[in-house]
Amino acid sequence: MLPGVILNTQQEVLALIDETLSLNGRTASFTAATPLLGAIPELDSMAVVALITGMEERFGITAEDDEIDGSIFASVGSLVSFVETKLAG
Repeated sequence: MLPGVILNTQQEVLALIDETLSLNGRTASFTAATPLLGAIPELDSMAVVALITGMEERFGITAEDDEIDGSIFASVGSLVSFVETKLAG
């Protein structure tokens, strides 16, 4: 991250979802309330693993196995909240 650049977590999470799931820009219309797990066919178990890895790399966080459950991937908002909590330390 460049110094002085304000991180918009939701935009970054949406970009990561779009890239990881090859959604070709579909996340542009997503809001915090947009459901993820069970609502997006591309979001299968392998995609969840890829998203976790992508979040760790993009945000410099570590997601422990015991922190991860389906509720984190329930919606865009729940995923953003998880990332923001991890960033806050």
